[in-house]
Amino acid sequence: MLICFFDREGIVHRKFVAPGMTVNAEFYCDVPRRLRENVRRKRPQKWQNQNLIIHHNNAPAHRPLKFRSFWPRTI
Repeated sequence: MLICFFDREGIVHRKFVAPGMTVNAEFYCDVPRRLRENVRRKRPQKWQNQNLIIHHNNAPAHRPLKFRSFWPRTI
């Protein structure tokens, strides 16, 4: 499985999930931490302007309180 974040300029961050690996809150919260670092590095203007909104599907793995408290501006 591939978790991929992109914008109009291209891929910002991608994470491959090993076959059989469980995507839980711990795993999923690590993904946006790495995404945040990649946005800071690859899209510094967007990061400085806080011109960033994360959109994801409504899968139960994407809604844990731990994730929402880490990245509250998701829709």
